[in-house]
Order: sequence, then C-alpha cells, then structure tokens
Amino acid sequence: MDSIRNQFPILATTVNKNPLIYLDNAASTQKPLVVVDSISEYYRNYNSNIHRGAHYLANIATEKYENVRTQLASFIGGQSHEIIFTSGTTQSVNLLMQSWGRKFLTSADEIVLSEMEHHANLVPWIALQDEIGFKINYIPMMTSGQLDISSLDQIITLKTKLVSIAYISNALGTIHPVAQIIAQSKLCSALVHLDCAQAIQHISIDVRALGIDFLSFSSHKIYGPMGVGVFWGKEDLLKEMNPYLYGGEMIKEVFLDKVTFNELPYKFEAGTPNVADVLGLGAAVKYIEDIGLQNIKQIEDELHSYLMLEIEKVDKIIIYTPKENSTAVVSFNIEGAHPYDIGQLLDAKGIAIRTGHHCCQPLMRKLGLEGTCRASLSFYNTKEEIDSFIAALKSIVKLV
Repeated sequence: MDSIRNQFPILATTVNKNPLIYLDNAASTQKPLVVVDSISEYYRNYNSNIHRGAHYLANIATEKYENVRTQLASFIGGQSHEIIFTSGTTQSVNLLMQSWGRKFLTSADEIVLSEMEHHANLVPWIALQDEIGFKINYIPMMTSGQLDISSLDQIITLKTKLVSIAYISNALGTIHPVAQIIAQSKLCSALVHLDCAQAIQHISIDVRALGIDFLSFSSHKIYGPMGVGVFWGKEDLLKEMNPYLYGGEMIKEVFLDKVTFNELPYKFEAGTPNVADVLGLGAAVKYIEDIGLQNIKQIEDELHSYLMLEIEKVDKIIIYTPKENSTAVVSFNIEGAHPYDIGQLLDAKGIAIRTGHHCCQPLMRKLGLEGTCRASLSFYNTKEEIDSFIAALKSIVKLV
C-alpha cells in the first residue's frame, strides 16, 4: 500500500495541520505520477496539433493520441473507430441527445431513465422532451436506495426507443441491476445507453458482453485528468447519427454551398482536441490495468465493508447507501446536523468528503432530504484512514 500511495503525491498533503484523508473519490480520483508525467512529457517533448501534420512533432503526437483510442477500445471491448473523445460524461450524454435523440425521437416515442440519475443523464433529455414532446418514463427508486424493477415490463415497452441509465449511483453507490434492465430493453428492441462514470473505475466493463449500444465515462473518475471523457457507440448507429459539433477535423470536403463529413470517429471530434489529457487518460488506464481492476475491486470491497460496519456503530448516524449491491460510497447524515456543517467540521480535521445533493435532486426529494454527506473510497485509501474518519464523526456527534 505504501508503494501505491507514493504514486499519488497529493496524498502526502497536510490540511489544517492534519494528514489529508481524501474520501471524495466519487467526485474525482487523484492522479498517479505516471499520469502527471505523461502530460508533462507531451508539453515538453512533442507538443503539436495532431493529424495532417507533415513534421515530426505532429506525427508522434498523432501516433500516441490514436494509440490511446485503440487502448480504450480494448479496455471496454469495442472497436477503435467507435471511441469518441469528449470533455467528459456530460458532453457524451449531450452528444447522444443531440446526434441521436434529435434525429430519431418523435412525439410518439418514449424513453426510459431512472429516478436516481445524475443531472448529466437527466437534464439533456428533459430539455429535448420540452422541444419534441416524447414521453419519459422512470424506473422508480425505493426508499432502500435501490431501483424497483418489479414492473419493468410496464415501464420498458415496445414504445421505448432508448433506455439511458447509470450503472452505479453516484449519490448512494448503489449498483443497479443493469443485466435485467438491458434484457428487458432488448426484448422491446430499445437501445441502451449506460452511464459508467461511477462504474468504470471499480469494475470491468465489456460493451459487447453487456449487450449495450452506447456508453459514456469521464477520465477524472478513473485516475486520469479532468476535461476529457469517452463516448462509445456501435458502428452502425454512429454512422446514422448526425455530427454534434461543426468545424475543422470533422469534415471531408467543404464547398461554399455544401459539406461532406469525415469518417468515424472524426466526424464527432470537431476542432483542436485535448491531446495532452487524452494521453493522460491512456496513462491512467494502463496504470490500473497493470494493477488489475479485480485487485482494485477486492481492496475497495474490503474497505467499503469495513466502513459500512464501523459507521453503523456511530450514534445518530443515518445511512442511505444500501448494504447489498453497493460499492465504494457511503451516503449518510447525522441527526440534527446539516450536511454542509458536517463537511466543514471534517475538513477542519483534514478529512475531505462531499456534501449536498450530488447532482441528484430528484433522488434527494424521494428520500425527503436536501442532501447527504458522501464518503467515497479508492483503492489507495486505508483502514487507518477510515478509523480516523470514524473517530472524527464520533467527536462531531458529541457537538450536535
């Protein structure tokens, strides 16, 4: 563990004269040295715009950039030309909404979301619904923090054109029953988009084995830099979709009266790309593959079980994360205390958590809450850090 933690220099930070205990990994994971070094190496040694260059720097930057595309295709089980680089999950969902939804949805259609979606997979569809007039059906959330799929065949029907759902809840850490949801979708010939922003760093993803049609995730959730993400779609679907942004790179030929578009994946990648951060994402994926996602999952599962066990022992704690089918997150409150105040008191002890509605206001309303405290784990956390966190919570309980 020391060798792993040494790869993350920020973990040696002190906050208010206390060692940093970083439990905000669901918001953004920290970055290993190999990621930081890869970005620095690009700007130091071969900074150049990619594609079409006739010089050494452009050629080497292009090669490394495209190698990451191939690497990520292998990582999720797709093809390299199906990998589209975006700024993150939010832009990926917007790409799907604009390029597929705007073209193929009509006022007679239906799509399915869940009541537990992050705003990134909710707001774009509501906005398009207001414009086009299709119906959104929701898989309901139970007060247990899990989705109620007992009436799934009445929610996903032959009218459903798309099911867009998170694999894991960012607010509660619930692992959704995606296998059943995907199976019902396929029975009704509905397309499936999986938001993997909270899953890609914890569990292995194989798009072909899952049987999905679209997938989104963000680099900064998987130990890579901010400002880059991935949208994946099946080749035949991507070919039918319109470009999302227009300009340079996404064109084949431009005349004053007409335009033809580039081949996949470039027709969805207009303008100068975020080359350095794409290379950083590649370094991050290689880093976790070298460690092994199964090894990471085992460590995180042990830490999560330990945290759930210990936090249950603290007086006045209300836990919203389900004991079963959850990972890496514990969402909780302290009776009589506002989540923000708890976050501030923990910060005074050097402990970083997230407080608020976690971009899931409908979920919070279902629970009758303004927000929660969210402690989220990574494989670089330790039981000793959890012990310090629990001790801090016990001291806060005495104050409220």
